[in-house]
Amino acid sequence: MSSISRKQQTQKRHRRLRRLLSGNAVRPRLAVFRSNNHIYAQVIDDDAQSTLCSASTLDKDLRTSLKAGATCDASIAVGQLVAQRALAKGIQQVVFDRGGNLYHGRVKALADAAREAGLQF
Repeated sequence: MSSISRKQQTQKRHRRLRRLLSGNAVRPRLAVFRSNNHIYAQVIDDDAQSTLCSASTLDKDLRTSLKAGATCDASIAVGQLVAQRALAKGIQQVVFDRGGNLYHGRVKALADAAREAGLQF
């Protein structure tokens, strides 16, 4: 059994991943944050330190149509919405940053939905 908490394990994985991942204007970073109640996705240009577009289960577009924000169905909706917004801004390729979370469940559902909507990573 590990002596550090699950949140600390996630933060440790995230720091390890961020050493390798970086987004730029040509290929920005698709960052995913997963809380107990919601899921958030941002397309970030790290060179300019700016968020190009974002989507979450708290968006007005999604809040009314979703029963809960912490389900795979909600993650699929967020993945499709962030992909639509990125494609509208002319972004086709991104680097996927899972935020230290395991590539499983809600994070995987968001990534698969973004791929199906047209983002390449």
